[in-house]
Amino acid sequence: MAVTPARARQLALSLEAVSHAPHFDRTAFKTPRKTFATLANSGADLNLMFDSALQEFYCEHAPHAFSPVAGGWGRMGATRCDLKQVDADTLLSALTAAHALAAPKPKRRKLS
Repeated sequence: MAVTPARARQLALSLEAVSHAPHFDRTAFKTPRKTFATLANSGADLNLMFDSALQEFYCEHAPHAFSPVAGGWGRMGATRCDLKQVDADTLLSALTAAHALAAPKPKRRKLS
């Protein structure tokens, strides 16, 4: 059931064009456009940058593992995932959803 911090890192880095870098007391996972998740250095949790619809979905379907981050970040969709309460398939699904929100927008073709 539980996902180790090493496995969470591996899952995040398995997504397309992801890099990681220190971010305060966490490790940030980023697309070329923006951060989509941060892993606590303690390994206790992973924060996902969702929109409100994704936050509601994951918090309703797995309330034991997902909850809004306290304060303003949570109201903007940031969602805490307790790694001891989530399975790898659910975490990969959540990471993939957050990654899709942070993916670079398709370039618009210029009309000639």
